[in-house]
Amino acid sequence: MSAEGLAERVALGQREGGVTFEELANRSRRAGTLLAQMEGKHVVLIDENSPAVPIALFGAAVAGKPLVPLNYRLADDRLRAILAQVSPAVVIAGRGVSDRIQGLEGLEIIERQAFLERVEDDAVEQSDGWGCDPDAIAVLLFTSGTTGEPKAAILRHRNLASYLISSVEFASAGEDEAAIVSVPPYHIAAISSVLSTAYCGRRVVQLESFEPEEWVRTVRAEAVTHAMVVPTMLGRILDVVASDGLGLPSLRALSYGGGPMPAQIVERTLTLLPELDLVNAYGLTETSSTVCLLGPDDHRAAFASDDPSVRARLGSVGQALPGIELTVRDPEGLPVLPGSRGEIWVRGEQVSGEYVGNVATGEDGWFKTRDAGHLDDNGFLFVHGRLDDVIVRGGENLSPGEIEDVLRSYPGIESAAVVGIPDVEWGERIVAVVVLSPGFSLTEDELRDHVRSVLRGARTPEHIKFVAELPFTESGKLLRRVLRDELAAEFGASAVADG
Repeated sequence: MSAEGLAERVALGQREGGVTFEELANRSRRAGTLLAQMEGKHVVLIDENSPAVPIALFGAAVAGKPLVPLNYRLADDRLRAILAQVSPAVVIAGRGVSDRIQGLEGLEIIERQAFLERVEDDAVEQSDGWGCDPDAIAVLLFTSGTTGEPKAAILRHRNLASYLISSVEFASAGEDEAAIVSVPPYHIAAISSVLSTAYCGRRVVQLESFEPEEWVRTVRAEAVTHAMVVPTMLGRILDVVASDGLGLPSLRALSYGGGPMPAQIVERTLTLLPELDLVNAYGLTETSSTVCLLGPDDHRAAFASDDPSVRARLGSVGQALPGIELTVRDPEGLPVLPGSRGEIWVRGEQVSGEYVGNVATGEDGWFKTRDAGHLDDNGFLFVHGRLDDVIVRGGENLSPGEIEDVLRSYPGIESAAVVGIPDVEWGERIVAVVVLSPGFSLTEDELRDHVRSVLRGARTPEHIKFVAELPFTESGKLLRRVLRDELAAEFGASAVADG
């Protein structure tokens, strides 16, 4: 559609000499021809950001084969294990990938540069770009596996199309608009970014991987107007902008998501870049990206309000998108009252809730997200983390997100994480890991007294460890499993001795 309606507009790359929508479509149709001729049932992409990402996504769809973007940072044994699951497959390989996967049966490997050269060859016949089966699998995305083995989430063409139609207006972008993409290709945000920018007609500038100085330089040099970041990125971007004082004059809108965003960073953004439209987007791989949005007006209203209930919305993910039904329910599946915590359930055409070998949606279409949260009286959703992260201490379920929020509210706390480690007497004991802002010095007792003054004593961490940084995935999700293992090894002996 964009190739026909916006043919000469630049879709990818620099303002001068970038790839137009017409040429992007032509290369995707040639990719469809090449991929259809190859024997693999899946098209695997193991690479950083490059033009191969959108061409592989659209080309695989044209060929009628699912795209499987994989995390190139996985250890070799895990990467090879996943490849064995999706074999036989065509693998589009980035730098150094071929050597890591040689010897596996059922793989036809093509280097990224060779793939790009072949789809640019006018001698390759173009396939029809309109023949997709709406119920066919478009993408297989392996979940990040922060708390266990990754699962292959299934997204069908109708799921992704529903997300686009409900959240993006076709050809709505101005000719001067450009989006920077630096999230890794194996994340749902990268898939939705390719689709939404193509659908609205916005030029895309890619960074192979995120580095804050290069991100800021590119935004300024390419007059980027729109960006999407994960929480771990935004704080580092603000540090660069604050240090040189040059701002981001071209940037109009910035969306963030992928994990909890500390309220201090949101407030710092609104202070440092007051003209910027901020959007908090909440979604999951299984929901084809965003299901809730906290829009620019919501951000400004909350930031300017003296009403604590309105101000609190800076910590929310906003309200459900059109076409999405969302409720919060108790363990028996019954809706809870506003303000009460429970599990977030979603339903809608864009919601897949489907994995290879397992359909997680009920017959009525509801998908249990396994995220804990609550709704306020106006339908703003607050997310409190994964239900799997709940700490069970003395038979009482404690939310780590609640304790983390209290810790982050204390001056000098840049970020915080709370986990439970085994304890022979209480079942689990609470341990907090804290990153201090530059120039601050705090003690464990100060922070424990603060938590105890806001929450009951049972929610006060027994141990508080100060670290330089927390472990996150590239998509901004806290690696709680890594923290649990490290802290159990460090504090577990004392837990046994105390018991």
